[in-house]
Amino acid sequence: MKRKRNWSKIIKRTLLICFLFGLFWFFGANWAIESNAEGKIFDRVSECPTAKVALVLGTSRTNKHGNDNLYFSYRIKAAVELYRAGKVKYILVSGDNSITTYDEPTDMKNALVAAGIPVNRIFLDYAGFRTLDSMERALKVFGQKEVIVISQRFHNERAIYLGEHFGMTVYGYNAQDVAKMGGFKTKVRERFARMKVFWDIVFGIDSKFLGEAVEIP
Repeated sequence: MKRKRNWSKIIKRTLLICFLFGLFWFFGANWAIESNAEGKIFDRVSECPTAKVALVLGTSRTNKHGNDNLYFSYRIKAAVELYRAGKVKYILVSGDNSITTYDEPTDMKNALVAAGIPVNRIFLDYAGFRTLDSMERALKVFGQKEVIVISQRFHNERAIYLGEHFGMTVYGYNAQDVAKMGGFKTKVRERFARMKVFWDIVFGIDSKFLGEAVEIP
């Protein structure tokens, strides 16, 4: 006589396996991305290597309450520091412009120009919808095999991992971070974004849009 399957035990074991796998993925992705970035990210301009192009990763100019977004302000400040120190010749700003009323690249360009960066030294990537898009497009659209990426440290670490996945040489210059309470939601979201990095790599997810090449002199 065949024994009846204990579906309750099977379901519990399956859920346990899924839970353990999720934990491994959650912590493993974070460890892999952090450890990979060691020696490639810099807090001081003097220690940062030189490159032709700095890639500033996009974020909104204001937060949901209409106040200045410190992530934006600090990234602009870091880009200006790097340019004035002679570490880069051009600045590529990459962000979301998927709708006409939301334009991260133009906001970043305007802030850089207001800070004294010559407009002819700034290039705009309007299709940097995600960090993956920004990195792949920097290589395949703007022709840059080596960049210094500018964002907060946690974001730079992920960008370096993605850039290297596409065969680039990537360094990170860390913009000032936002206070723990102000950046708590962003840090939580970053943990899941790191998990998605490996999902995208395993399943070969590419940029939503590439388009014609743009030459940076």
